[in-house]
Amino acid sequence: MNRSLKVTLFVLLLLVVLVFGLVIGRQVFLVDSGEPTPAPDLAEMNTYVYDQPRPLAEFTLTNENGETVTRDSLRGKWTFAFVGYTNCPDICPAAMANLRRTDKLLSKELPQPDYLLVSADPENDTPEQLKAYTGFFGENFHGLTGNLETLRALAQSLSAVFVHRDVDGETLVDHSGHLALVNPDGQLAALIQPPHNPEHLAEAFERIYLWAKANRQDT
Repeated sequence: MNRSLKVTLFVLLLLVVLVFGLVIGRQVFLVDSGEPTPAPDLAEMNTYVYDQPRPLAEFTLTNENGETVTRDSLRGKWTFAFVGYTNCPDICPAAMANLRRTDKLLSKELPQPDYLLVSADPENDTPEQLKAYTGFFGENFHGLTGNLETLRALAQSLSAVFVHRDVDGETLVDHSGHLALVNPDGQLAALIQPPHNPEHLAEAFERIYLWAKANRQDT
């Protein structure tokens, strides 16, 4: 090996060590300084994580047991929220089934989330109807119904919309198909776009939780 090649390899090695040292040093600095680390990039899982969680609209609604629920009721647990309705022919059953599968895949070492259907059709989604529907998927599946405009405002704060259409005397509802992850402070932490893969949902939840915990966003 000639001298110039040795020098080149030595310089390259020094550069690698320098870059590695800078990366490690930055991580140590962020931890020591208390500066929050950026939200994880989960684009490959169709997931967008907010660096700063967004507040939800204040609301007073009714759950599947006929109990009054407010924004504060979401505090203390992670929640996967979905805007839909019990008579939905396709999107909602698929989303709920994927969430049920996700629930079974989650590590027991993680906090166990709730799953919340925010009704886009309160005229037909009575508490009794919601209870029968959500109960099919599991005991930690819940529903919200009540005033239409209150539900619409809550949906918008979850970055979702819905529109009613009358087709041959039957009410159909066009609505967003994404999932919203709400943190234990009752704030919007992430949006998960379809298609929803249960394995990806479980992994995304774990990574978001660990990141939030490291940044003291998880209570």
